[in-house]
Amino acid sequence: MQDVLVITEAAAFQIKDMMKQNEEEGSFLRVAVKGGGCSGLSYGMGFEHEPENEDIQFQQHGIKILVDKKSAAILNGTKIDYKQSLMGGGFTIDNPNAIATCGCGSSFRTSTVAGTPEEC
Repeated sequence: MQDVLVITEAAAFQIKDMMKQNEEEGSFLRVAVKGGGCSGLSYGMGFEHEPENEDIQFQQHGIKILVDKKSAAILNGTKIDYKQSLMGGGFTIDNPNAIATCGCGSSFRTSTVAGTPEEC
């Protein structure tokens, strides 16, 4: 099975650093989509110790990744990168399935999933 999403080397380096700082080395990285935000859907990333029954598991750059099956359909083909700038750094998420995003860049929707839009 093909990986649901791609994590770049720069993003992997940052994720590993965050794992170390939070004493989460060896944990899974969960990438998920949840309802909310002004366009209806928003991304979530966090650390977990155990996978759920419905999770898809894969590894990239030595990071164990979990994506639930519902999120996987929305995230398929997504690229997660980390960009550094003079104003600091941050993760960027390039999702080919997103047809609309909000001005703040943290919310989106797809042609098949509208989510639950909220006020900005």
